[in-house]
Amino acid sequence: MPKVEGPQIHHLKTWPEFFEASLAGIKPFEVRKNTRDFKLGDILILEEYLTGRKLARTITYIFDNPGFCADGYVVLGVK
Repeated sequence: MPKVEGPQIHHLKTWPEFFEASLAGIKPFEVRKNTRDFKLGDILILEEYLTGRKLARTITYIFDNPGFCADGYVVLGVK
């Protein structure tokens, strides 16, 4: 029976100011180096540096246009 692929879970550290903005719902994106082959539907577990607080977000959009993003970076729309 073939293996069914589901969303990947990515554990990512984030600085307190960005964690707070994500937690408050005013930062619906993440800017990251695409070393993890992010895909739509993948889950991001954001962990705040220093406190270890965590929150989960789902990737809803991936922007990687080289005219706007630095080489190898993506902007991930999340909710």
